[in-house]
Amino acid sequence: MSKLVTIYGGSGFVGRYIARRMAQQGWRVRVATRDPNEALFVKPYGAVGQVEPVFCNIRDDASVAAVMDGADAVVNCVGILAESGRNTFQSIQAEGAARVARLAAENGVARLVQISAIGADADADSEYAQTKAAGEAAVLAAFPSAIILRPSIIFGSEDEFFNRFAGMTRFGPILPVVGADTKFQPVWVDDVAQAAVKAVVGDVASGTYELGGPVVATFRELMETMLTIVHRRRLVLNIPFGIAKLIATFGGIGQALSLGIVKAPITSDQVKNLRVDNVVSEGAQGFEALGIVPTNMEAVLPDYLWRFRPSGQYDAIKDSAKNLKHS
Repeated sequence: MSKLVTIYGGSGFVGRYIARRMAQQGWRVRVATRDPNEALFVKPYGAVGQVEPVFCNIRDDASVAAVMDGADAVVNCVGILAESGRNTFQSIQAEGAARVARLAAENGVARLVQISAIGADADADSEYAQTKAAGEAAVLAAFPSAIILRPSIIFGSEDEFFNRFAGMTRFGPILPVVGADTKFQPVWVDDVAQAAVKAVVGDVASGTYELGGPVVATFRELMETMLTIVHRRRLVLNIPFGIAKLIATFGGIGQALSLGIVKAPITSDQVKNLRVDNVVSEGAQGFEALGIVPTNMEAVLPDYLWRFRPSGQYDAIKDSAKNLKHS
């Protein structure tokens, strides 16, 4: 365990999978997080003392530099889907990424991996997409040999996509979505982690890689797949973008007036994002260039969505009993 990697956002959805895989590779892993006490679950990923959560504020130079000290490699997984207080798209996804890359170069770090997103575009309407692109540009300016990974929407047992909509199926016959015809290419979180590990250990060339799973599907088709898995019948109702924008506006006002107690169901920036397909660009480097065969979502979703079935884990037993009765 002579090698050390610092993973910014290492206790988050993607970061924890990278941390586990890096520990399995025999590396010491420093998990940089806003709340180390909430990240103690990462410690059993390795031997005693191999994986350690440490405090870090990605908005502060001294904090970022302190947890980078002695690191052979750095992975930046920090990103947000909605702004909150001082955690803005600009401060986290643009300035934060730039800070990590600049300090990594100054400290002689050998490898830098930046987790970005498909759709990163300086000319996009969405500030999320704009700041992802700004972060990429800043990373490459400070650390030209960096490896940038751009995943499509990520699924896994802790995801905020399938879990969220599967939970909504419990409350009524209608499942509302915005951008039902927008296309996605869902990618399994552990496949993204595997790509990040290959980048850290030097198994792949520098550059930008777009990561999408084997299936391209519309938002509506993804919801229909989810409904099949959770054994529920719901009407997938498309909310027009104009109405969604109004909902986001009033939801934002409600959230502000309640001081964040009431969360907006969707933000204006998310509505802008949902207008654009989230799939691997034609000709882009992807999993094939990394030597990874991506996992089909239908092989993974039942492993964690079963709890949203009408009878949870007992649904399979009930189905089996029905088959016996009919036979």
